[in-house]
Amino acid sequence: MSSVKTAMVLQKNVAALLGATITGIVVMSMVWAVLVTSRTIPNNGSVTAVGVLVYWDSGCTNQTTSINWGTVDPNSTKSYTIYIKNNGTAPERLGMTTTGWTPSGAQSSISLAWNRGNYLLNPSATVSAILTLSVSSSVSVVDFNFNIVITGTEE
Repeated sequence: MSSVKTAMVLQKNVAALLGATITGIVVMSMVWAVLVTSRTIPNNGSVTAVGVLVYWDSGCTNQTTSINWGTVDPNSTKSYTIYIKNNGTAPERLGMTTTGWTPSGAQSSISLAWNRGNYLLNPSATVSAILTLSVSSSVSVVDFNFNIVITGTEE
C-alpha cells in the first residue's frame, strides 16, 4: 500500500474517532443537563403557638414567630431546631399541624415533620424540637407559604 493510501486511511480513521468522541461528549452533556436540573424555591412560614411558647434558643429569650426556610431545592430537606416551653401549671401534650398552604396544592410535594409529636411536656419544662421541611423531586411550585401551628393540649 502506498504511503498516500495509508495516510488517507489513517485520516479517515482519525476523523471517525474524532466524530465518535464529539458525539459522546454531546450526549454526555445532554445527560448531565437532565440529571443536574434544579429549581430553587423561596419560602417563609409563620409559627403560631397555642398553650405553649416557642423559641429559637434554649434559654427561651428569642420567641419564634416565623421561619424563613430560605431557598430549598427539589429532592432536599431543611431542618431547624426550636425550643418549646410549657409555661402553664399542667402537663401539655404537644402536637403540630400546618395550615394556609399557598398555593393550595403545595403540600402534595412539600411536607413538614417534627420529632416531638405526642410528646408530654411538664410544667415549666423546655424541650428542643426539630422541624424538617421535605421537598420532593417532582415539586412543581416555585414559591410557597404555609403556617405552622404548635399546640400544647393540657392533660
